[in-house]
Parts: sequence; C-alpha cells; structure tokens
Amino acid sequence: MFTVTAIAATMMISAGHCGGCSSDTASAAPTIAQTAAADGRFTTLVAAVDAAGLTETLNSKGSYTVFAPTDAAFKQLPDGTVETLLKPENKEALKGILLYHVVPGHFHATDVVKMPSLITANGQRLDVAMSDKGATIDNANILITDIETSNGIIHVIDAVVLPSSKTIPQTAKETGKFNTLLAAAEAAGLVKALSADGPITVFAPTDEAFAKLPAGTVETLLKPENKAMLAEVLTYHVVPGRIYSDAALKAGKAKTLQGSSASIKARDNGVFVNNSQVIAADLDTSNGVIHVIDTVMLPPSKTAEVGTN
Repeated sequence: MFTVTAIAATMMISAGHCGGCSSDTASAAPTIAQTAAADGRFTTLVAAVDAAGLTETLNSKGSYTVFAPTDAAFKQLPDGTVETLLKPENKEALKGILLYHVVPGHFHATDVVKMPSLITANGQRLDVAMSDKGATIDNANILITDIETSNGIIHVIDAVVLPSSKTIPQTAKETGKFNTLLAAAEAAGLVKALSADGPITVFAPTDEAFAKLPAGTVETLLKPENKAMLAEVLTYHVVPGRIYSDAALKAGKAKTLQGSSASIKARDNGVFVNNSQVIAADLDTSNGVIHVIDTVMLPPSKTAEVGTN
C-alpha cells in the first residue's frame, strides 16, 4: 500500500523546499517535483502541492507516473475553485485531487494507451481512451508525453481531472435507481457504515431487482423486528476493499462483510455474482466502487428464512 505522503512526493515543488537534502540528492537528476517547478507551466500545481502540506516528502524515492495539468488547465476550472481548494480547511480534498493525477509505476505513453484504465494513488481509476485527436485520460488531452525524471515520468495534460467526491450512498441516490436499497440501508442502520472512508465494494441491486423478490419480502425485511436479518442480507452485498471488475473476475469469489463468500464468474451472457448479473460495473465513488446487479442476493443461511415472517 502506498501512503499519501510517499506518493505525493512525486508532485512536490522546487528544490528550495528540500530543507535537509544531502549534496548527493541535490546533484542527482531532477525529480518529478523539481522538473515541474523548473518548467514554468505548472505554477498553480506547485502552489496546490504546497498548500496540501506535501513538501516534506520531496526526496521520496520511487517510480511514479504523473499526469500534470498546466496553469491553463487550472484556469478552466469554475471561478473560485482553485482558491477554495487552497484553503486550509480543504487540505484533504486537495490531496485527494492531486493524488488522482499520480499513478504508482513508470508508464510511458506507449504503455498508457494500451490500458483501458489506470489505478491512481487516490485509489480511483482514470479512464484511458484513444481517438483521432489522440489519447485522453478522463477526457483530458495528453499534450506532451514521456518527460523523464529521476523518480518517474510526466505526461502533460490540458485539464484538471477530478475524482469522485461522493460516497456510495450519495452516488446511489444521485442515479435514482436504488431507492429501495437506500431505504433498506437506512432501516438496517448501515448508511453511516456505507459512507465511511472504506474503501468497500458494493454489489448494488436496483429497484427492479428488489421488485423481483416474492411479494411482501421487502416489507417484511423493513420491519424493525427484522433489522438484524436485513443487515445480514445487505452486508452480503458488501466486500472490503475497492475491487474493480477485472480483479473480481480474476479472484473468482469474494468474502463479504456478512461472512459468506459470493462467486464471481463470466458466462456466455455476461458476468455474474452468484446468480445475479452485473449490468453496470466499476462506478467509482469517494469511498469505494459500485457494481450494479439485477437480482438481490441472499446469504446461504437466510435463503429459506427471508419472506417467511
């Protein structure tokens, strides 16, 4: 696991912040931070990194890929956005945004364009796409590639890319497709847990999925006396960690917070978690990832019980 402090060093500013650097460090090839500071097109990025309190790790070693927004890219943000992010009370939000531009590892442009996505130091994924105009990450154009430094590589982009700032419940509510799931989470007292830092992965049944249950099942589960049973059903849909679809398929199964495991398999007609089909995958949120499923899953011990009360 890469720490915020260690990875953020790749976006540090000039050597003037180096403090107690040794002469060996000073004479070495410039780091990502030093290269960006010397370039002159990244003054806003430099200021943002400084405001995020990350300069102490200027000398961190490693291999990182940074998608660096220019000053012109920051100017495209809505008026007041940069000023707001630079406020001390928004330090953590600023860190999250900066780390969304950093990918652990050394990826040349030829490597980047071969990948559908890249997992960032923030934890969320950048989407990679190719068009006649060239390569983009989260719709930001890659302007200049393969600027080599002593601890990684820089690709220059023309827009600031923003990670999701909404939690799993907030994201689910925004879609309008998970009203029953959200009501169930509220009744089970799980909204706070689903909004915590995590990360977690949720296999989220849609309203239509809940409607497929036998008549009266949802109403029964929502009764106060069935709160424990409802919580057990819901936690069977939650897995610790931010697990994207490719990793889930490779694993073939996942142990849920309920305690039982669910199988994850690719079939001719799609990807299934147990017998629930994944109809949308890899929805990033600030505290995890959502995979949308078309059927409510019941933990093995509860299959015969649900709907009988």
